[in-house]
Amino acid sequence: MASRPLDLRSLRYFVAVVEAESITRATKALYIAQPALTAQIKNLEADLGVKLLERSHAGIKPTAAGMQLYSEAVRLLAAADALRTRIGNPSGEPEGQVTIAFPTLLAGTLLGELVIAVTRRHAKIRLFVIDGFSLAIQNAVQDGRADFGLLVNPPTNAGMRVHRVVVESMYFVGRDHDGSVRRLLRTPSARKARRGGPDADPTIRFSHAAAQPLIMQSRPYSIRRQAEEAAMAKGIRLNVVQEHDSGNVIGALSRVGAGFTFAPACSAPELVNKPSEIRARIVEPEFSRTYAVCWLAGRQLSDAARAVIKVLRSELRSTIGEGRWSARLVDQTDDQID
Repeated sequence: MASRPLDLRSLRYFVAVVEAESITRATKALYIAQPALTAQIKNLEADLGVKLLERSHAGIKPTAAGMQLYSEAVRLLAAADALRTRIGNPSGEPEGQVTIAFPTLLAGTLLGELVIAVTRRHAKIRLFVIDGFSLAIQNAVQDGRADFGLLVNPPTNAGMRVHRVVVESMYFVGRDHDGSVRRLLRTPSARKARRGGPDADPTIRFSHAAAQPLIMQSRPYSIRRQAEEAAMAKGIRLNVVQEHDSGNVIGALSRVGAGFTFAPACSAPELVNKPSEIRARIVEPEFSRTYAVCWLAGRQLSDAARAVIKVLRSELRSTIGEGRWSARLVDQTDDQID
């Protein structure tokens, strides 16, 4: 009996399963029932006469034949999407609405410039922003409300495509009433101070920072999770005296001396000429966080979404290069989105 011809839908389903490393996660990304997706994969294996996927305790992985099909399918699907766009938009200019999920703490540093740059370069693109903390913007990407997001420390195996773009240092900030915390800080060498950047800032050991009265978000949030993991690795406990999930509340309380908090470079206040104000980079271990452009596995980005990502990367380079954000770009040589 002659095999059925391959169709784009079955290839799209297969790509989604490979990238999600799970049938369950892929069904959520594709909005179809699990039995239907399983049947599609079995039919694809039967049509090709080879086993495409292997299941283990670590999840689903492609076989050698599956990996070959995945590589070819990604290229074929991208070509099909490009053809659809060219036919529907003869001018070739990207257009349509693009929804992005954006971290609240970075909004003041970058968001305004990004929106203006997109408007100037792509008049036919309508940009809509969902802002929030790490958990909220991750959910916006995973449930399909956002075309893509700029996520902080995105989890692996979460059914998303992940492309790292920036790393920034974390700081210990707050008001030191009696000067006891300032005595724990280490000042940079004169050479580092002249160079500027994160190395020019005072530092504090994580173990010293963890012992101070802390005001932090609850455990589901990225900064709290990272701090808890570092504390566990050192065999110590965080001295959390208050929990609030609002960044405004945490910032207000730390400024009046109710406790200290951990803040990324983009939101940590600059040093002021007051002995009571503390802003120190956390070291031993070096505390940092990674920003990544992420979108749902199996979701094909539109030309408009890709255009916005290019503008985002350009604005990241400008913001960091001009010293408006103390962070560093991640080498993307082998990690290209387009």
